[in-house]
Amino acid sequence: MTYDVAALRAQEYPWMDPATAVHLNSASTGPLPARTVRAVGAFTALRHDPRAMPDTLLFDTLTRSRALAAALIHADAGEIALSVNTSYGINVAAAALPLGPGDVVVVPDGEFPANMYPWLELAPRRGATVRVVPLRDGWCDEESLMAAVDDPAVKIVAVSWVGFATGYRVDLAALGRRCRERGVHLVVDAIQGLGVLPLDVREVQPAILACGAQKWLLSPWGAGFTYVRRDLIPRLDPPFVSWMGVRNSDDFRNLLAYDLTWRDDARRFEFVTVPFQDFAGMNASVELLLELGPAAVAAHVRRLADRVVEWTGGRRGMRLVTPADAARRAGIVCVAPPDPEATSERLKAAGVIHSQREGAMRLAIHAFTTDADIDRALAVIGGA
Repeated sequence: MTYDVAALRAQEYPWMDPATAVHLNSASTGPLPARTVRAVGAFTALRHDPRAMPDTLLFDTLTRSRALAAALIHADAGEIALSVNTSYGINVAAAALPLGPGDVVVVPDGEFPANMYPWLELAPRRGATVRVVPLRDGWCDEESLMAAVDDPAVKIVAVSWVGFATGYRVDLAALGRRCRERGVHLVVDAIQGLGVLPLDVREVQPAILACGAQKWLLSPWGAGFTYVRRDLIPRLDPPFVSWMGVRNSDDFRNLLAYDLTWRDDARRFEFVTVPFQDFAGMNASVELLLELGPAAVAAHVRRLADRVVEWTGGRRGMRLVTPADAARRAGIVCVAPPDPEATSERLKAAGVIHSQREGAMRLAIHAFTTDADIDRALAVIGGA
């Protein structure tokens, strides 16, 4: 089946036009599909008349969100806790996973602050230390990361699946195997990969995986999820007490029958009330991505990213920050021109929506990106 990007744009992104509006910035904010805008609007409109919004609608929406998130990563819905961003899940991991005096948390250098600050703050409170593994050639040094896991003092490895500033993709399956062999908990920040790459947590088996949905999952701000591996759920106490994190809290008729017994699934980690309308939007967006097919999206993105990689390699003065090897990247391709500031201003003037990170133009290629979009961006970067 041919990937029909023209139909996708006509149905979900009619405003996109390579001559005037090229969106290559899903690594910051993914544009909402038309169906998602409709879903959020319709859900929000129901609050005008409370008769139209029973509790069943609210909680059925969240049940659907957990099911869709689980389908996306091949998990069980009971392993999904809905959360408003990636930081929430990382904080849950930093606060709930077992750590004690002398223990070590390993984090690669170059991580987005959301996967660095929680460890720097929370690990020392329990006498643990954070070991930062230096980069190699500007990328995550997986060889050193693997070696660090062999240290018996290491209890947790926290890593981004895809680097926000380089687009470097970590081999999660290999790292997951090493962590399991050594009894180390793997914590994954998946926000820069999920949505353009397939992911099967059954192969990786992370302890906890966190993903905000506002980037590559093309969802509203305030939507996301945290995966907690099934065998760990009963062994981890939530770091925050939510009144709906306990069993029997779905029965609003008996809320005063206090029973601080946690739920037996990942909902014990949910912190309500969440923005229901944003999760209605996330449902619409994830349904779209599943309809397109994660493998088909990944193949489309890879082909266009290959074009950027090839173009950069043939231009004097242009430096490819992202790995040329397609197995080591996702949707982000970073190109460092001789004058980053001037190049970024040209891109803005040409209607190419992008980000500038660490002296490079960060181009985020997604399901809706076309060859014409790539042509437009590269012509501007090249000074044409």
